[in-house]
Amino acid sequence: MIEASVHQQLGTLLAEVKNLREDFRRSEDKSDASRASMHRRMDELVGRVSTLEASTAAVQEDITEMRPITDDVRKWKLMGMGALAVIGIGGAALGVTFADTVKRLLMLMR
Repeated sequence: MIEASVHQQLGTLLAEVKNLREDFRRSEDKSDASRASMHRRMDELVGRVSTLEASTAAVQEDITEMRPITDDVRKWKLMGMGALAVIGIGGAALGVTFADTVKRLLMLMR
């Protein structure tokens, strides 16, 4: 009877050990799959960052090429605004002169 009880307990222990081993194996398999997924995502991220760096470098080159043109356009805009201001002042002076001349002519005619 004692021997049967010991055999039963040993059988139960063996079954528990087998279940624990199976649980550990499944856990390791899940960990392996998770790590593989993480590595794959990291590789994708590295690829995306590399693409982004290449795009940024290309944009930086374009900006460097465009900067002189943009500066020239700003200069032209300022020169145009200055020319318009000079023309406006000249037009106002011409208008005042013309109005004064017409006024004097009208006074002379009276």
